[in-house]
Amino acid sequence: MKMQEFEFRPGPIFTNILLADEINRATPRTQSSLLECMEERQVTIDGITHKLEDPFFVIATQNLLKFKDISSTEAQLDRFLIKLSLGYTNKEETIQMLTRFREKKSS
Repeated sequence: MKMQEFEFRPGPIFTNILLADEINRATPRTQSSLLECMEERQVTIDGITHKLEDPFFVIATQNLLKFKDISSTEAQLDRFLIKLSLGYTNKEETIQMLTRFREKKSS
């Protein structure tokens, strides 16, 4: 505090595999920062650029698109290699899953 300077401490973005949950619900600034990391493999903090180590890989989830204002744009989605939509099971599939897990637990 006497020198009135900050010491840089690498945060959670300085990893090889990053899980970003519900990316489309993050603030625009957070989304922009994450997209910079994904595209340019670097982080800019207080005007100083820090390179990310290779490999740098992002796995991101997206909240269900009930509202159009929180959906990801094409400019954001083009940085991802794969898009996977899981959806929901129907009633019969759900009962089959629950039965299978109950049978495993009892054996």
